[in-house]
Amino acid sequence: MTTTTPITSTLTDEQQSVAGKALQDTLVDLIDLSLIAKQAHWNVVGKQFRSVHLDLDELVTVSREFTDAAAERATAIGVSPDGRAETVAKTAHTKGFGEGWTKDSDVVEAIVANLKAVVVGLRERIGVTEQADPVTQDLLISFASKLEQLHWMWQAQIA
Repeated sequence: MTTTTPITSTLTDEQQSVAGKALQDTLVDLIDLSLIAKQAHWNVVGKQFRSVHLDLDELVTVSREFTDAAAERATAIGVSPDGRAETVAKTAHTKGFGEGWTKDSDVVEAIVANLKAVVVGLRERIGVTEQADPVTQDLLISFASKLEQLHWMWQAQIA
């Protein structure tokens, strides 16, 4: 049985709605990014296997930490986060990752594309949360800062 609203918010209904949607969209993107990175981690092959394999572990760790922070911020403002596989599959804005063994250079290109998709979404949400909830905006800014750094580092591998 689900309780309707056990957690209340200091935000107005409109602020809660805007911030809640931004956090939910971020949550599913980050969950999928961590799954994509893990799938790549298990299937990468090639001359750069070791370094790409280890870099993927870092990306998984960062994604999972950010996922938890986004979900906990949502709960703090009275929004129930939805990280179920079905929800992630239907709503994530990531680019995905194929099955099977994948050449290291193809893994890097896929990770760059997925990081870009996540950062683009974050930047949009940073804009819409500015007035609605600066605390959520600040959290999203911190995510974008780190993910943009990783995006640069992944791009540098194929430059």
